Amino acid sequence: MAPSASSPSHAALRAELATLTTEAFRPDLADIDRLPTLDLARLMNGEDATVAAAVAARLPEIAAAIDATAARMALGGRLVYAGAGTAGRLGVLDASECPPTFNTDPAQVVGLIAGGAPALVTAVEGAEDSAELAAGDLAALGVGPADTVVGVSASGRTPYAVGAVQYARAAGALTIGLSCNAGSALGAAADHAIEVVVGPELITGSTRLKAGTAQKLVLNMLSTITMIRLGKTYGNLMVDVRASNEKLRARSRRIVALATGAADAETEAALEETGGEVKNAILVVLGGVDGRTAARLLEEADGHLRAALHLARG
Repeated sequence: MAPSASSPSHAALRAELATLTTEAFRPDLADIDRLPTLDLARLMNGEDATVAAAVAARLPEIAAAIDATAARMALGGRLVYAGAGTAGRLGVLDASECPPTFNTDPAQVVGLIAGGAPALVTAVEGAEDSAELAAGDLAALGVGPADTVVGVSASGRTPYAVGAVQYARAAGALTIGLSCNAGSALGAAADHAIEVVVGPELITGSTRLKAGTAQKLVLNMLSTITMIRLGKTYGNLMVDVRASNEKLRARSRRIVALATGAADAETEAALEETGGEVKNAILVVLGGVDGRTAARLLEEADGHLRAALHLARG
């Protein structure tokens, strides 16, 4: 039988939630349902405008976590996000964008959500409360010392996220705790704590709002800057883009042209020479090598185009 609303466990949870900034009630917003729509939109926009500054206050911690992540991934490790509800969905979203953007293997950046795939579109009762479920999900992936696991939880207390970090750390993985409350259990459990305190939400406790935006911004940084460190870009160009549709094939041609200044005919010839591989095509044009040599030089340079260009130019 489930505990009653007045049981000690519920009382303890209510007391715990009352201490969290993300759950705080703002009396000054108690009448927002009476406001005109435009005023509500302005109010919400003003709240959102504070999020970037909250992230900026945590940039040193974010940078340290990125450098540690990139070092492990350079040795073949994986980046794994683990969270429940909105936090879990944001992790899955970020992971799913890495293959088309950076040509990563789908197994290289992974998003785990409490309750599995059904939880992406509907609530899975009780899943977020299970640290054991998180341990099982990570065990199924074979998480170990080469990997990085990021627990994501607005409150910083979600058992699934905390349990994921605890399991991963015991397995020797690098761990990061991303939350929106200071002094969180998640941060305490992780090697790297990133606590972006955005303050109480417009709608009390609705952490899909400012907290969700903050988490999305940090996850963008974790994956994007890690991939830059791994040589997945050339300047600000997506040179590892996977041309899986017409739009991306057109983007591939444009990236080669932007990187090299080559005319259309030379761009097309370089892409033909390299089987459509953008990074290789750029090396063919700028390094004056053939497709086979470009592939070899990139392999020797661990995929870093600037280093491969240095090798090509002697």
